[in-house]
Amino acid sequence: MPTLVPRLSHLPLWKQDLVIALGTWLIGVLVYLSGTQVLLNGPDSTPLWIRLTELTALCALEMLRRKVPWALLGALVVVAVDVAISPSLPILVVFTDFLYATTLYGSRRMSRVMIGIAAIGTLAVICLALVLSSQWRTAILVAFAFLPFLVTPVWWAANVRQQRDIAENERANAVQLATIGELDRRAAVAGERSKMARDLHDVIAGHLSAIAIQSEAALSMATADPKLSRKVLESVRENSVSALDEMRAMIGLLRADTEIEPTAPARLAELSKLVESARASGLEVELGSVPDPSSPLPAAVDLTAYRIAQEALTNAVKHAPGGRAVLDIRSRGGILTVEVRNDLQPGRLDDGGTGLGLLNMRERAAAVGGTLAAGPSGGGWLVRAELPLEGS
Repeated sequence: MPTLVPRLSHLPLWKQDLVIALGTWLIGVLVYLSGTQVLLNGPDSTPLWIRLTELTALCALEMLRRKVPWALLGALVVVAVDVAISPSLPILVVFTDFLYATTLYGSRRMSRVMIGIAAIGTLAVICLALVLSSQWRTAILVAFAFLPFLVTPVWWAANVRQQRDIAENERANAVQLATIGELDRRAAVAGERSKMARDLHDVIAGHLSAIAIQSEAALSMATADPKLSRKVLESVRENSVSALDEMRAMIGLLRADTEIEPTAPARLAELSKLVESARASGLEVELGSVPDPSSPLPAAVDLTAYRIAQEALTNAVKHAPGGRAVLDIRSRGGILTVEVRNDLQPGRLDDGGTGLGLLNMRERAAAVGGTLAAGPSGGGWLVRAELPLEGS
């Protein structure tokens, strides 16, 4: 059930202080009117208007209770006047709020000073009571009667401040953890995007580049051998289907709300299709040693080796059309070595490509703990990747 009066903590600070000042002033006025303000023996001979003036001045200073230490110093002046006349209960009760506010809202140093003042003030009150009173038992009782006005507000404010500092530290830690979590999430997203970009580049650079080259060859062979033209067109279709399958698998991973059966990634077992596609594009491919199919490779290494071979042959088709390439894949000493050597035609080193092919090959090799080197070698171009089989 909603309350008609909002909670005090929900109000602006100045309204909170105004409510506290008005509340204490009204309570103080009621105490003075009831005549229960006397702390010492004997009647209170001080005129009521003087008591109300003191109370009003002290409550007005409560509007500045968060201004440390000036509000406390002003309150001390009013309390000193009240004690000089005759100590009264409302003034001392209102003064405890200044002790509380100074300890809670002041600096850390001021808070420690207030704790020290409370300890020293306790001893001072006891000693003063013993000096002024003829009976030590009465002095002790009077001293302990005054102690709650000095010790309790400081102790209470110190505990509230400690709990507030703990809560602020917890909130700061929560914000830091949330920030770290967001940074980790962004890093993970960036990593996944980079991985998807490599896969997408492999699909485009591999299958679609082969389709473009083979289509151009088919158009130029309109009057050539029909069997050769048919073979080229069959290779175009095979590359198209493979590209669609891989794109479909990638879209299925990106769309979590659909149940698309993922397609198995390409492996070295499909190396023959890759070689035939390159040959259909006009590249003379010589296949050297290949891994034994009966000895399975780690999935990550298998896929990486296939992608590197695919990218290297695609580059050979683009930069050295009609040339010769040698593909050699061998496993020795826990290292899978992939080598693709092709002819290097003068004037075709830079055809305006993006350069992402070599970058993606290096990233793929590094992802499984391997290395990749590419560059001119023996009058041709050599791509050599060494992929460790252990720990992949």
